[in-house]
Amino acid sequence: MIWRTMAVVAALGMAAPAVAHEFGFAGLMSSSNREDLAPLTLASGKPVAEAAYELKSGTFYRIKIVADGSAELALSGGDFFRAIWINEIVINSIEIRPMGVHSIEFDEAGEIEMTFVAVVPGSFTLSIPGSSGDTQKAVFNIR
Repeated sequence: MIWRTMAVVAALGMAAPAVAHEFGFAGLMSSSNREDLAPLTLASGKPVAEAAYELKSGTFYRIKIVADGSAELALSGGDFFRAIWINEIVINSIEIRPMGVHSIEFDEAGEIEMTFVAVVPGSFTLSIPGSSGDTQKAVFNIR
C-alpha cells in the first residue's frame, strides 16, 4: 500500500512541468539575470532618486551611489539592507563583502557601486537620516 502511494506521488511529481531559468555558470549573478539601476544621488537640495525602484525578487542588481560633496550626507535603511543579499560594495576599487549594512555615509564627494540580489518582497526605503521630505529618500519595491 505504501509503495503504491509513493509511486503515485512520484508520478505526479514527474508529470508537473519544471520551470527553471538557465542562469549559466554564475548562477543568480549571471549576466542574463543582471540589471543596472539608475544611480542614487547625495547632494544638498537635490532628490536622492528620480522615481521608485521596481525590483524582482531573485534578480541581481547593480546600483551606484554618488555624492557631490556639497554636504556630509548618509543613506540609512536597515529594513532595505535586510531585504537584500549584498554581493559586494566597491569603494575606490576596494571590494567589500559585508555580512550586513545599516547605513552608508559620505563625508566628501565620492562614489560607491553596490551589487545585490533582491530577496524579501515588500516596500523599503533608503533615506537621509533626519530628513522628512519625499525627495530625500529612495523607495525600493520588491515583488
